[in-house]
Amino acid sequence: MPCGPTWRSASQTCRPTSRKPLVRAGVEVWIANHRSVEGILGYIRRLGAMVGVAERAAALADELAGRIAQVRASAQRLSRRPKVFFEEWDEPLISGIRWVSELIGIAGGDDIFPELAAAGLGRDRVVADAGAVISRQPDIIIGSWCGKKFRPDKVAARPGWQDIPAVRDAELHEIKSPLILQPGAAALTDGLDALHAIVARWALKR
Repeated sequence: MPCGPTWRSASQTCRPTSRKPLVRAGVEVWIANHRSVEGILGYIRRLGAMVGVAERAAALADELAGRIAQVRASAQRLSRRPKVFFEEWDEPLISGIRWVSELIGIAGGDDIFPELAAAGLGRDRVVADAGAVISRQPDIIIGSWCGKKFRPDKVAARPGWQDIPAVRDAELHEIKSPLILQPGAAALTDGLDALHAIVARWALKR
């Protein structure tokens, strides 16, 4: 007798069309909509409880929270905090989502577009005027173009961007999307470590 899932977990970013067949088939679908660091930790705990491994999930969440605290403490010892522009997409320019903005802060930097970070949809984080990036003078630019390779040369060639400290000092870096743009454990481990390494190297040069 064929068997399949009785329930499935999905992110709010999952296309509704991919969920409808499951619902029609009678599969219970749990939609998670976590957008912050605390939200990711809470998601891990809730998911673990739903599949019967609450203690293991809680232990993992506590371990991740401990790692975050260690990185935050390390960042507080840096001599300076750089201004960071996180570029999630290039055409149009899209700045980083909330958990990325929070991780930048934990890693020792300051997101130059914190007012956009709370918007869950990319279209609501579009930087319509590229001159806004120039005026905010980021010390570091981090690209994570979901689905394609980051091109530092393309960024540096944008009109007027030669006056940005990050371009002038060749502080153009890539963090692969799977490490940072999924609201899960990877963002809190590999993604955060990559952010902190970039920020720490910048600070050591000052």
